[in-house]
Amino acid sequence: MDTGVIILIIVVVVVLIPVIWAIATYNGFVRLRNLVQEAWRQIDVELHRRYDLIPNLLDTVKGFAAHERAVFDEVTQARAAAATPGASPAEQARQEDALSGALGRLFAVAEAYPQLRSVESFVALQNELTNTEDRIAAGRRFYNANVRELNTKVESFPPNIIANRFNFHRAEYFESNDPVVRAAPRVSFQDTQGQVGVYGTPPAQVQGQPQVTDAGGPSHGGQPGGFQPGQGGGQPGYPQQPGQGGGYPPQG
Repeated sequence: MDTGVIILIIVVVVVLIPVIWAIATYNGFVRLRNLVQEAWRQIDVELHRRYDLIPNLLDTVKGFAAHERAVFDEVTQARAAAATPGASPAEQARQEDALSGALGRLFAVAEAYPQLRSVESFVALQNELTNTEDRIAAGRRFYNANVRELNTKVESFPPNIIANRFNFHRAEYFESNDPVVRAAPRVSFQDTQGQVGVYGTPPAQVQGQPQVTDAGGPSHGGQPGGFQPGQGGGQPGYPQQPGQGGGYPPQG
């Protein structure tokens, strides 16, 4: 083969390989950016569904606890702030934390009225809010996973060359910053007689044993009383139902 042809082939290969890599990397950034945007739109839909449920929930609770004006005003103001468009994911997460806290206080008020918990419309709204918060928590996880992948690629070498050249930037996570939401719950493994770590043993054999607790992992970002976010989950989080410790000696 002619030497000139060989040199031409080498030159073409040397030029084509970087070009092909650059095109593939650019397209990869576009795909990740679109995934992040799509995931955020899914969260936004569920957030607005949550906002739509809150006024009806407030009206139902007001029918039984009209004097709890401060709590109602707090929920209304937090909802208005969270529903204001234009917030970044990080700002939205902070607003959702405030709304989740206000909703948690609203449900605490509702707990003081047993007759309210038997109202069908209230129970239906509470269940729908919980389901919405579960979907938000799932959307939060999906969104944050895509953000992590995009941010890793933006910061890695050599893809960061393409990122800098074509203005691909890091995306913000949507995660709870509320220390109450992020706190690890304490789980106590004791039965109704106060026995810890021993099942089916007569009380006389376990007297004086210290109580043992186990710190659970952080809850999904979330949503007290409802997102809540999760609720950050994410979710942004919502508080999970507390587990019930109890004696359950193994059956024979």
